[in-house]
Amino acid sequence: MNLVTTMIMIAVVLSLILAIVSFWLPQMSPDHEKLSPYECGFDPLGTARLPFSLRFFLVAILFLLFDLEIALLLPLPWGDQLEAPLLTFFWAALVLTLLTLGLIYEWMQGGLEWAE
Repeated sequence: MNLVTTMIMIAVVLSLILAIVSFWLPQMSPDHEKLSPYECGFDPLGTARLPFSLRFFLVAILFLLFDLEIALLLPLPWGDQLEAPLLTFFWAALVLTLLTLGLIYEWMQGGLEWAE
């Protein structure tokens, strides 16, 4: 047997063993908490007209905004392989500066406070 066939066989056997063990291993003991639906802390059987915290919504949007902006920096490690790596690092520093200034602005305006 060559090395590729051996590796494929090991991967298949290991996957089958793990799949079989995963059916036997968990303890099946459902209780009231496990059987109830989870709706982010809200009672799923109550009225849908409960007031929603606008402050929570704004903090969540700010988190998504800053989290997605950080994704712009993911290609940065490959920037040193370009013809002009200093230009890439300049733009990355500019993005980080804008993010930092935006975070400071939101902090000063009280946008990150949960309660007033």
